[in-house]
Parts: sequence; C-alpha cells; structure tokens
Amino acid sequence: MSKVDLDIAKLENAASKLRAMAHPMRIAIIDMLNDVNKLSVTEIYERLQIEQAAASHHLNILKNKGILVSKRDGKKIYYALKSKTLNQIIDCLNICSEE
Repeated sequence: MSKVDLDIAKLENAASKLRAMAHPMRIAIIDMLNDVNKLSVTEIYERLQIEQAAASHHLNILKNKGILVSKRDGKKIYYALKSKTLNQIIDCLNICSEE
C-alpha cells in the first residue's frame, strides 16, 4: 500500500474556500449563479430579498476567496462562478440536506 502525499497548501486553500461558502446566503448565491452565466448585484439582492449592502458583503467574500469573478459593464457589476466544478459541491450539499 502506498502512502498518500498530502499537499498541505492545497488542503488549506480548499478549507478556506469551504469556510467562505459555509453560509446560507453564500450557498444561495452560488446556487443561483449555477443556473445562469452571470448576475448583477441588483439581480442577486432582489432575488434573495436582502439589502444591497448584505449582498455586496457576501459577494466580496466569495470573490476574495476565488469562488466568484466579477466584471464591470458600465455602472453594473456582474458576478459569475469562477469554476463550474462548484456545481458538484452545491449538488452534494443539496443531496445531503435532503437526508
């Protein structure tokens, strides 16, 4: 049996991203962005029925951890998932929450 080499830096990065995602509003944001290519800040806070400041706070956390990317188009900022592989994590969370 071979010994598994663990890359501590990769594990710490993954744990950091999971901590950033570990909030109901952030999971909801990721889930929404899973269904569409991109959403503006306004579209996100209106769909979630939360204040703009709260949405911006959660979006900044997700962006700073490399989960989301943003692009300015005129006065609007659009957010999208950096990687579609996050879909698998969200799908797993949805399945786990049904049990």
